[in-house]
Amino acid sequence: MGAVLFVPTRLHRREDGKHLFPNVICNARETPMRGTARLFPWMRHRDNAHDMTSAPTPTTVDIILPVYNEVAVLRQSVEKVLAFVAGHDKYAWHITIADNGSTDGTGPLARELEAEHPGKVEALLLTIKGRGLALKEAWTRSHADIVCYMDIDLSTDLAHLPQLVDRIAERGCDVAIGTRLAKGSKTRRSLKREITSRGYVFLIRATFPKMKISDAQCGFKALSRKAADDIVPRVENGMWFFDTELLILAHRLGYKICEVPVRWDEDPDTKVHIIKTAIEDIKGLARMRRAKL
Repeated sequence: MGAVLFVPTRLHRREDGKHLFPNVICNARETPMRGTARLFPWMRHRDNAHDMTSAPTPTTVDIILPVYNEVAVLRQSVEKVLAFVAGHDKYAWHITIADNGSTDGTGPLARELEAEHPGKVEALLLTIKGRGLALKEAWTRSHADIVCYMDIDLSTDLAHLPQLVDRIAERGCDVAIGTRLAKGSKTRRSLKREITSRGYVFLIRATFPKMKISDAQCGFKALSRKAADDIVPRVENGMWFFDTELLILAHRLGYKICEVPVRWDEDPDTKVHIIKTAIEDIKGLARMRRAKL
């Protein structure tokens, strides 16, 4: 499952013609397929309108792993996710490693994993740093029925992944989010992170009183295909505020947001800079408060 690197001379476009990001280098196949066959080649019959005798195919799920300089943990985390989903064949799973500008060898390792797990793992290599940018590019490229993401440190217990996807596939939710602050969740983290998270949720509720969520920044979210196609292209932030902006837009557009209480253990090597992120979040909330759809 080889990857071809290219430098677009104009705005990179989706198949439907919508602009994504300028000056982004990413991998693409020489002969792109359409529909679910693009990410799930063993399911090409699903896009054949004349194949009426095939058995129902499982819902397809694309798991995005956004990474930046994570060569030390990438292989272990990807193999752990692969082993987990292999035991949950209710859905057809696919993993996209979305590398956003790593300089430590994460990109080449992502391509190795793609080659070792053809049809199951894909490497998406971007040259611009930004977790939100990586998620936006990966989700808008995907044709899976459900798209989701989790942090590469796997701080959220993988046991919650089927629950997250079930909210979309079976319970009528458009957006499903993991929460570390609702009843039933279990977390292990520093007091500083706990206070910061609760303070941020309070700020969101003060700015958007009708928005009833308990955790905006847990790195564990899923969207239906319809919600992803409508919401994600509207998100402007390419960094850490991406999650919050996504949820505010989903709320304003009338999509159903559901929460999944999770078990979450703090990664001591997290790359989140609290002060810098807090300033970005406050500016983002002010912008969204003024913005109109």
